[in-house]
Parts: sequence; structure tokens; C-alpha cells
Amino acid sequence: MPSFDIVSKVDPQKVENAINVARKEILNRYDFHGSKTEIDFNKKDLVLQITTENDMRMNAIVDIIITRGAKQGIDPRSYDVSQEHYASGAMVKKEIKLKNGLDAEAIKKVMKAVKDTGAKVQSQKMEDIVRVNGKKIDELQMIMATLRNGDFGYPLQFENMKS
Repeated sequence: MPSFDIVSKVDPQKVENAINVARKEILNRYDFHGSKTEIDFNKKDLVLQITTENDMRMNAIVDIIITRGAKQGIDPRSYDVSQEHYASGAMVKKEIKLKNGLDAEAIKKVMKAVKDTGAKVQSQKMEDIVRVNGKKIDELQMIMATLRNGDFGYPLQFENMKS
């Protein structure tokens, strides 16, 4: 029986490459000349820690990281920038978590969208993955197209297509 998995993954190596390019850009920009800006990336937890002097620079750094990530193939929805920055002495700090895996809310939305298509398929939750089974590959491809056009708050990838 044909099936595929719906996942949301971020490649840590691509993120690290994007961070390195962003660091080089920040070093070369005139408005960051003499700045004490630090960008640390924890590959294990997929967390970015940014430290700089003021809000303007913080916003510019976040924009640089997101654009450099997009050029590396990282979806901008992968960055959880909802957490506000906070003051730490004379510096401003911010943590940006990368979304890796679907949460329960997103899984419900995805499964509802699959059900709403009316296709004769079955979807099941497997930890942070949704597996979709059907009798016809055409139906599975139609579901993929529908999910690509939807907005679930996470970048979706389709893996393990089996026929």
C-alpha cells in the first residue's frame, strides 16, 4: 500500500552555514563596526543565542540570519522568533529556537486537512510525524499538493514515499 510521511525537519549543518555567513556579513557591515555582537548556535538543542548592544542591532541580526538561512534552503517558518529579547546589563539577548518536528497542534491541523480533502486515505500520528496511507499514488500526490498550499505554522517535508 503506498504511503508517505509528513515531517518538519531542519538540517543543523545548513543552519550552521547560514550562521557563519551571517557572522561574516555582520563583521563587514558599517553599522556593526565596533559592535560586541555574539551569535552562538547549539546544534544539539537547535537554539540560537544572540547578544548585542541595542534593539536596532538585534532586529537587524535576526533579519540577516533569516535571509541567510533562506538562501541556504531553510524555511523562515523554522525560526521561532516569538520570544522577546531581554536586557542583560548593557547588552540585549535573545534566544531563537528552531522548530524541529511537528507539535500536537500542528499534527491535528495536518490530519484535519488530510481528512478534509475527501480522498480515501488514512493518516496516523507517529510521535512528531504523520504517516498517510492510501491505495492510489495519485491521491497521495493530491494530498501533498493540498498540504503544500496550506499554512500550518511549520515547514512541511514529505519523506519515505513508498509504492
